[in-house]
Amino acid sequence: MRLGRFIHRRGQCRVALCVLALAVTPAMAQPASMVDGSQQELRQRERERALRSQQEAAPNVRLQRPVQAGDERLPEHESPCFRIDRILLEGDAAERFQWAVKAANPANDRATGRCLGSEGISLTMKRVQNAIVARGYVTTRVLAPSQDLTQGTLTLAVIPGRVRRIRFSEGRGRRGTKWNAVPARPGDILNVRDIEQALENFQRVPTVDADIQITPAEGPDAKPGDSDLVIKWKQDFPFRITLSADDAGSKYTGKCQGSVTLSYDNWWTLNDLFYVNLNHDLGRGYGDGKGTRGYTVHYEVPYDYWLLGFTISGYNYRQSVAGGNWTYVFSGSSENSELRLSRLFYRDAVRKASAYVAAWSRNSRNYIDDTEIEVQRRRMAGWAVGLAHREFIGAATLDADVAYRRGTGMLSARAAPEEAFGEGTSRSAVITAQGQLNIPIAVSKQRFRYLVAWRAQWNRTSLVPQDRFQIGGRYTVRGFDGETTLLGERGWLVRNELGWTFGNTGQELYLGVDYSQVRGPSTQELVGTHLAGAVIGLRGAYKRLYWDAFAGRPISKPDGFQTASTTAGFNISWTY
Repeated sequence: MRLGRFIHRRGQCRVALCVLALAVTPAMAQPASMVDGSQQELRQRERERALRSQQEAAPNVRLQRPVQAGDERLPEHESPCFRIDRILLEGDAAERFQWAVKAANPANDRATGRCLGSEGISLTMKRVQNAIVARGYVTTRVLAPSQDLTQGTLTLAVIPGRVRRIRFSEGRGRRGTKWNAVPARPGDILNVRDIEQALENFQRVPTVDADIQITPAEGPDAKPGDSDLVIKWKQDFPFRITLSADDAGSKYTGKCQGSVTLSYDNWWTLNDLFYVNLNHDLGRGYGDGKGTRGYTVHYEVPYDYWLLGFTISGYNYRQSVAGGNWTYVFSGSSENSELRLSRLFYRDAVRKASAYVAAWSRNSRNYIDDTEIEVQRRRMAGWAVGLAHREFIGAATLDADVAYRRGTGMLSARAAPEEAFGEGTSRSAVITAQGQLNIPIAVSKQRFRYLVAWRAQWNRTSLVPQDRFQIGGRYTVRGFDGETTLLGERGWLVRNELGWTFGNTGQELYLGVDYSQVRGPSTQELVGTHLAGAVIGLRGAYKRLYWDAFAGRPISKPDGFQTASTTAGFNISWTY
């Protein structure tokens, strides 16, 4: 009995000494064989980011290409002609289209202040009509009624195209719902932007195929300019399952990772999206002293130009570390949640912009054997606001967004231990920005693609390690194995990729070069602040199978930064 108590007390002392060592040892100075809880959390956050970008990819519907400004000029010498000094737009809802009159007077060929005949008046009317159509009012018409032009005033009449009825076509499924998907209502002036948004709301659910046709209104109650919107809607089997595997994990907790994602599309017949993702290391089992496991649950539902989404996720890891005559089990857990409300506030034929507000929370704990490392416990919560923009530049697509994230004392958030030293706070303030430019290139019947993506972070307060900018690995700077990373309060990265799609095989060979830097007070403890790497890979798809295999190596790194000289990896998934 005494011997047992002696061993138990010695075990308590060992754990206490390890906890004390972790409390005073910076993350980057820990032994290579020791897992850093913050690094594990950041790694899992990158995996979740990749999962969400795949599962929550929003469709882009463009029914109308930009209306090109015509190069027609007003005739110089028409006969007969009338001097026009003023142009008026009248008719039902004419006050909503007064801005279109400006199109009649381009700077180099103004319609007012000159003599116009029948051809000049027709061209002036056409300019106003094109301006209205360019903003999406494709069924609104502009006419020139009979009038006396001797007074110098040209009056144009607008006939607004209105929505008379919105209905599903015959044969649509029972699960189709339009009230929260179509922004237009009967009696509204028809705008193709509302139809594009409706199709995006329908097609946000991957198993749904939808189309909307504009048909002339018929019947005794039909008025000039009235149209019906007829929705063709079809949904396949609403359940989807995706199995995936990759080697993006850490060698200390399980290099190979597997996951299963179950999706239920249009669950509540609200054009809603729901999925559950479960991930696990593909090793000997989580309870064997080494491994990872986690989950992500997401639900979102649209309403007109609004989108409400909720996400919760959790993650656990374990690692056994031999130390002398004893083996320690390091473990940790984290839980995250976010409630986000976004609204698309502008769209036209070539761009769209949205804003969002979110509330978030994050909790994490780390242990040695069964003893919690109190100085690494986190309970944070706060809010975030952001803007997102998409621009179509010819065949290229530009995406950009910026966000401000703030920690508060909500949801019983606790102060960070680093606050006593000014090295971090749970009331963090961070500005983030990211974007990408995707340019398709055709050269002699060969299809190429150039993609440049960037990401940056600026801190307004000191940050705990979980809030810092991390680089090194397949999700940031490729060519590095990700076992060792650089963290800083501020940082930026640029990823360049050139892809070549050969034939109709669905295969793309790509080359990538990435560069990144970190800055901030904590970087003074690092061996360096920059990384550059290169990668070559092959990605493709066949039916329901998708794969990506690559190999890379560092181009530039600080002296003393430990990483493999060559890194290879894969990602494979199957969806049914």
